[in-house]
Amino acid sequence: MEDDYHHRYIVIVGPCAAGKSTLRDRLLARGFTQVRVVAQEHSGVRDLWKLRGYPQVLIFLDADVATANARQGRSDWTPTAHAEQSARLQHARTACDLYLPTDELTPAEVLDRVERFIAMRSV
Repeated sequence: MEDDYHHRYIVIVGPCAAGKSTLRDRLLARGFTQVRVVAQEHSGVRDLWKLRGYPQVLIFLDADVATANARQGRSDWTPTAHAEQSARLQHARTACDLYLPTDELTPAEVLDRVERFIAMRSV
């Protein structure tokens, strides 16, 4: 039987406004069946991302402070707050299979890069 990568257990982490929920929704719309966003950036539990089972693919989406402010339509997101989230995410970033800065990418480009990565890991 062919290994269908659409059934891989995928976990997405990253700071606020990096595009985690958007990617999850787009992957589900493309037929992926096991995609979770973990709010690791808000938790002091350093391995929260793996508490429901170790993912087959751990994706870390990243975005800088200016991008977060622009995407959320605000201007009060600070470098200090971003640094706090980055510290909470360090373990996941070290363990991730794919690290993808999304600052200069559209949601469609993020989806394309992630899907190609997952498909290539299945070969």
